[in-house]
Amino acid sequence: MGNAIGNTHHTKHPAGGHHDHHDGHHDLEAVRTFGFWLFLITDCILFGTLFATYIVLHGNTNGGPTPHELFEMPGVIAETFILLTSSFTSGLAVLSMNRGDKKGLIGWLAVTAALGLAFITLEISEFVTMVHEGATIGTSAFLSGFYTLVGTHGLHVSIGLFWMVALMIQLAKRGITPVTRRKVNVISLYWHFLDVVWIFVFTIVYLMGVM
Repeated sequence: MGNAIGNTHHTKHPAGGHHDHHDGHHDLEAVRTFGFWLFLITDCILFGTLFATYIVLHGNTNGGPTPHELFEMPGVIAETFILLTSSFTSGLAVLSMNRGDKKGLIGWLAVTAALGLAFITLEISEFVTMVHEGATIGTSAFLSGFYTLVGTHGLHVSIGLFWMVALMIQLAKRGITPVTRRKVNVISLYWHFLDVVWIFVFTIVYLMGVM
């Protein structure tokens, strides 16, 4: 009888320990997600400051080229279409993850990364063309504000691309786990955030610039 009771206690203890470990792991993932939200809030403040600075400076061309003379809207519209599409494909990646489809998840992340790379390529091409035309970051206050705002967004997209590639490698090795699930949700949220910021860039910088 004593042995039976002892055995019962012995078998229950590891199960409780595993449960506690699982709860602790879940709590850690929740803390990391909360940390990302804090990062996103600080990023909102950063972009808000850059937008405000650009709005103040955009009329100070110092006799140099104006937004209307510089901006080529067909290329900008293409960039916008590409980034909007990539936001949609990142959503499809999350849907694939929720279905437990690892292959579909990695596939849609790869499509999203390819679209992001196309966006960055077009943006760099735009910058190079402007610099060749003599419109550098030091030409005027307007161009300083422009390159800083649009360049900061481009840097964020580039960081997102490296992050996405690293996540695809991790998914290929480990599959869909609580950790990779959180990371996919976070990168998707980050990508949607960059999409929203770009809509403001497109409206405030480019549309208002050519009107």
